[in-house]
Amino acid sequence: MHEGATLTLVSPDVRTIPALDADDPNFGPEVLEAFRSIGFATVTGHGIDSSLFAEMRSLLVELFALSDACKTEGMITRDNYRGFIPLGFFTPNRAEINGDAGDQYEGYKFHWECPPDHPVQRECRLYGPNRWMAEVPQMRDVVLRYWAACDEFATSLLDVVAPALGCSTDELRRCHSTPLTNMTLLHYPPQPPTADAMGIHPHKDTNVLTFLHPDPVGGLEVRGPDGSWIEVSCDPDALVVNIGEMLELWSGGEFVATPHRVINRSGTDRYSFPYFLVPNHDVVVLHPNSSEKMPVGPLSEEVWRTNWPDQAPSEAGFDLGSLDR
Repeated sequence: MHEGATLTLVSPDVRTIPALDADDPNFGPEVLEAFRSIGFATVTGHGIDSSLFAEMRSLLVELFALSDACKTEGMITRDNYRGFIPLGFFTPNRAEINGDAGDQYEGYKFHWECPPDHPVQRECRLYGPNRWMAEVPQMRDVVLRYWAACDEFATSLLDVVAPALGCSTDELRRCHSTPLTNMTLLHYPPQPPTADAMGIHPHKDTNVLTFLHPDPVGGLEVRGPDGSWIEVSCDPDALVVNIGEMLELWSGGEFVATPHRVINRSGTDRYSFPYFLVPNHDVVVLHPNSSEKMPVGPLSEEVWRTNWPDQAPSEAGFDLGSLDR
C-alpha cells in the first residue's frame, strides 16, 4: 500500500480510520474488514495523483459533447464491445426498471489494451485494441495513464487480499497478467430533483475489484445492512473501492458484494469513470467449500452478450449482477 493511506468504511455509522504507514500491519486488516462488513470503502493514499482525476473529468466532458453523428460512428457493436453506449441502451431484460427508458446514462467502453499480435487474442474475443476518438486527441494518453495508475493500486490490494483467498501474491498476480479488466466512461444527464429514474439500476458488480472516483454532485448509493440506501460521500481525492461477485465467491462468501445504484437528482450533468478489475479469461474462480464456480472468459462474454436488449440469459448460470443472488 502507499504511505499515508487511510480508509473510511461506508456504513450508516461512518467512521474514519487514521492515516496508516505503508508498513503498518493494521492497514491490511482494516481493508479486509471493510470487505467483510459491507464490501465498500473510500480510500486515500492510493497513489493516483489528483491532477489525473481532473484530466479524466475534463476528457469526459469533451467526449460526451461530441455530435450524435460522431457517437453513432463510434458506437459499440455486437462484435466489438468498445465504443459509445447510447443513452438508455443497456438495461438488460429488466422492463420494470425505468419503464422502456432504460438506465439513464450514456457511456464509452474500454477493455484491457491488449498488445498487438498477442496470442491471447485468438482465445477470447474480448481481447484486442481499443477504439480512440480522433476528435479527442488526448483520449488515448489520458485514459492509459489513468488505467496504469489503477493497475498499480489494484496490484497492491491484491497482495493484501491474497492470503485471505489461500493463495500467494504471485499466484494472484498471475491470474491478472492478461486481464479482462475494463473501464466505462459514464455521463448521466440531469434529472429533475424529485425523479426516481435510475442512472444505473440496483446491482452488484460481477468482477473482482471496482475503483471509482465519485463525481462531487453525488448520486452513488449503497444498500446498507438494514436495507436502506446510503449516499456515498468522501474526500475529493479519494477512491471508492468495492468488491464484486467474483471476489465474494473466491473468498467463500467471507467478503460481500453489495448492491449499489446511481440516481442523479443533482439537476446537473454527472460524470464517472469506473475501473473494473477482472482476471485472465482462462481463470476459473472457485468457491473453496462448494462446487460453485465462475469461468471468467465465458462469464464475461455472457454478461456482455446479455447487455443487448434482445438477448436473454442462457442456462449456464451466469446471470450475475442482479439482486437475486
